[in-house]
Amino acid sequence: MAAEIHPAVARLLDSFRYDHLPEHLQEVSRPFHDLAQQLVETLTGPEVTRALERLWDAKNWSVLAASSTTKESS
Repeated sequence: MAAEIHPAVARLLDSFRYDHLPEHLQEVSRPFHDLAQQLVETLTGPEVTRALERLWDAKNWSVLAASSTTKESS
């Protein structure tokens, strides 16, 4: 690990959980979780927080898109 994880970064990292999602949405969310974990383990600095924030936005939009696609298919 690059350094001890700052509490604010740990909270952000926790927002990448996906176990509460249905299986088909977990498949969409899991890669974002894995990338967030990798970023926190290898990088440091305020830029990591910014990267996680943007990644979280991308994850949410992706899950929403997958959710909308599933609803339209039904």
